[in-house]
Amino acid sequence: MSTKTVDVPVEKPAPAGRFPITIVRGSGRYRAGQLGLVALVALLLLAGASAEPFRVGQFTSVLIFAIAISGLNLATGYTGLLSIGHSAFFGLGAYTTGILVVSYGWEPLATLPVGVVLSFLIGVVVGLPALRIRGLYLALVTLAVGVAFPELVKRFADFTGGAAGLVIRARQLAPPDWTGLRLGQRHLWLYWLSAVILILVLLAVRNLTRSRVGIAMVATRDNEIAAAASGVDLAVVKTAVFGLSGAITGLAGGLFAMYIGALSPDGSFTLLKSIELITGLFVGGAATLLGPVVGAFAVVFIPYYSADLASGHVSGIVFGAVLILIVFLMPEGAVGLLNRLGRRIVRITTAAETGSDAGRSAAHSAEKEGEPR
Repeated sequence: MSTKTVDVPVEKPAPAGRFPITIVRGSGRYRAGQLGLVALVALLLLAGASAEPFRVGQFTSVLIFAIAISGLNLATGYTGLLSIGHSAFFGLGAYTTGILVVSYGWEPLATLPVGVVLSFLIGVVVGLPALRIRGLYLALVTLAVGVAFPELVKRFADFTGGAAGLVIRARQLAPPDWTGLRLGQRHLWLYWLSAVILILVLLAVRNLTRSRVGIAMVATRDNEIAAAASGVDLAVVKTAVFGLSGAITGLAGGLFAMYIGALSPDGSFTLLKSIELITGLFVGGAATLLGPVVGAFAVVFIPYYSADLASGHVSGIVFGAVLILIVFLMPEGAVGLLNRLGRRIVRITTAAETGSDAGRSAAHSAEKEGEPR
């Protein structure tokens, strides 16, 4: 009785010196790469802090926007819940900080957890319609929230200052005594505070999206019916993610209040702010960890340099043209493009996957030579 051998196509390992270079998680090269990345981030942050105060302020704005876009990324990028009203969460966090500091004498840093909790609760409420509707209909609901927020701020003028705005005095935003920084060094205090919070937020997003909850989020985004059939509780995932998304964006709003010191419902928390956040998300790369950071740089610096090239409405046209060009050339976002190119150079894998690939290759070679396995 003869046995027929069927050749199964197996991915051959790349020859030595060829790309992609395979790096096993937990190996020496992998840990060295992690240490090198940490050192690079530290050097970039130190270089940013040593710049002139105006430039440090711009970098601080980038860090704050990156936090806000990271919150939007959880809902829209990873879970597929399109939101056009995240300016409301941004404004809620900002006004929570402003009101508690101006009216009740709180320390600015102590107001941030309060803004996070309030934004989380409002985010859960706003996420309830997502249980029944999705897509553009959900976007319209969040649009209504974004439109209503400035009007609510004006309505409760006794707390918020109304249309006239709310001003936080500089001495109320002075760095804490334990920092050793003076009032004139407030820009450094906010820069490092925003940098530390952004790093913590990115680590939290990374761990969340790589957990079972993250798998449920992506499954909900890709196919709700299949996700529900696999045991995913869509109601819990959608409301919880919307709450977390609002909480992170509200945290960024509190930092923004500390950074700008003057709040106006018609100046910083209109739908234009939501558009800026969405633009930064898709320019940087939705459902990517570092996409919000790259998108925040684009949102802050492209208008700044386009204003140098032209003035008035022309600068807005230049800004729009640059964004259209970026989206056309990089539909997956800047980080998505870099990830795709990077996988051609470096391939990160696990020891189990490497062993499995090697075992399949050896078995395939043995079959071809007629040797028993």
